[in-house]
Amino acid sequence: MRRAMNIVPGRSARLVLAVLPFLLIAFLYVSASAERRVANPNDKLLPPVSEMVASVTRLASEPDKRSGDLLFWSDTAASLTRLGTGFAVSAALGLAFGLVIGMLPMVTAGLAPLVAVLSMIPPMAILPVLFIVFGLGELSKVVLIVIGITPFLIRDLAMTVGTIPREQMIKAQTLGASTWQTMLRVALPQTMPRLLEALRLSIGPAFLFLISAEAIAAENGLGYRIFLVRRYLAMDTILPYVAWITLLAYVFDFALAKIARAGFPWAYVQEAR
Repeated sequence: MRRAMNIVPGRSARLVLAVLPFLLIAFLYVSASAERRVANPNDKLLPPVSEMVASVTRLASEPDKRSGDLLFWSDTAASLTRLGTGFAVSAALGLAFGLVIGMLPMVTAGLAPLVAVLSMIPPMAILPVLFIVFGLGELSKVVLIVIGITPFLIRDLAMTVGTIPREQMIKAQTLGASTWQTMLRVALPQTMPRLLEALRLSIGPAFLFLISAEAIAAENGLGYRIFLVRRYLAMDTILPYVAWITLLAYVFDFALAKIARAGFPWAYVQEAR
């Protein structure tokens, strides 16, 4: 008997199955919006698609009267700059400490418990502390992202190093490799694919920390704009911004996946079978 768990859809069927939920969501939204507008022509909760398109077009193509900026693009640039900086710093710290903690037992004994405790601290709980220490500028927002995802990266990469077969380490030492050379030539190449996968898993939390910081103290950014217009119940702006943030996160995830598979194809041989 053919079981459902053994049915693998082809490329065309996979595409249809992937698009179908989005079409269903769009249909439900349009239907609900039309029903609410029939009951109340001034309803703001579920604006028609035409209103959202008009709002985004205005923000993306008409200069702001106060600043002269195209708000949609300036908000996007500000948020992506903060996110990119936080990601770069977190990746560097996560890789460095992850390798050291995973490779050196003495460092593992000293730092692993500390990193484990730090990873349990809710980053949003210390956001006021960051604003007090680093001010309300860009640094506090970047630091929040770094604090939010770096401990996770360190623990994940340290565990990845710990799963490298011991035989490889012994062979490298037998051939005369020092600890530093073993770390760079054996551990680092096998850790890089996992770093990219861990960064993919961190995209959602990173955006959460970014939007939260921008909502509290910022003069631009996607999160700032959403929380600025909420007082006017401007769902025709809020919903497109949320959709845009989601699209950006998906693009980042897709790009990291492509980079990982192009740069380290040997790590995904099992998936290709």
